Parts: sequence; C-alpha cells; structure tokens
Amino acid sequence: MSEQNGHVEHAEGGHEHHIVSPTVYIVVFLSLLVFTGLTVGASYIEMGVFNPIAAIAIACIKMVLVVLFFMHVKYSTRLTMLTVGCGFFMFLVLIGMTLADYISRAWGRW
Repeated sequence: MSEQNGHVEHAEGGHEHHIVSPTVYIVVFLSLLVFTGLTVGASYIEMGVFNPIAAIAIACIKMVLVVLFFMHVKYSTRLTMLTVGCGFFMFLVLIGMTLADYISRAWGRW
C-alpha cells in the first residue's frame, strides 16, 4: 500500500482511494447549512410562481454538493460520474414533464 498526493493505492488490485481532508467536509457542511438557510429565507419572500422554482434550484445545488463530496463521486471513475449524471438528467426530464403538465392545465375550469 502506497500513499501519494492524497491517493492510496493497494498492492492487490491497484485500486486508488482518495483521502479527503476533514476541512473539505466542514466546508461542504457549512455550505449546505447556508443553502438550507437560503431555502428558508426564500420561502418567506413572495415570488409568485417562482417560489417552487427557487426551492428546486437550491435543492439541486445541495444535491450536487452531497453527491460530489459525501458520496465521493468527484473522486470516482468516469463511468460512475456518467451514471450519476444520467440519473440527474432523468430527474430533470421528469421535473420538466411534470411542470409541462402542470402549466398546460385548463386553469379555472375544474
């Protein structure tokens, strides 16, 4: 087992593990707290139809931080990144289809 530049390589399989410093976790945690505060603050501001859009945008930013750092996708293989990216793209497609259905409803006729 050898360690170099934050990467640990095992002799058996040659698989690298990235060592993340606790400082990175603290910064990400504090960022998540700030974005949670932004979500709460945005809920008190009347933005009309943009309230859910702002909440979803902030939630997406928080999701990206969690996926990249706490799930270690930032330091994973490209195949893992592609898989996570496809899942995020599918999430956006489903949200878009839901919003398209919601917007196209006949307002006031129900």
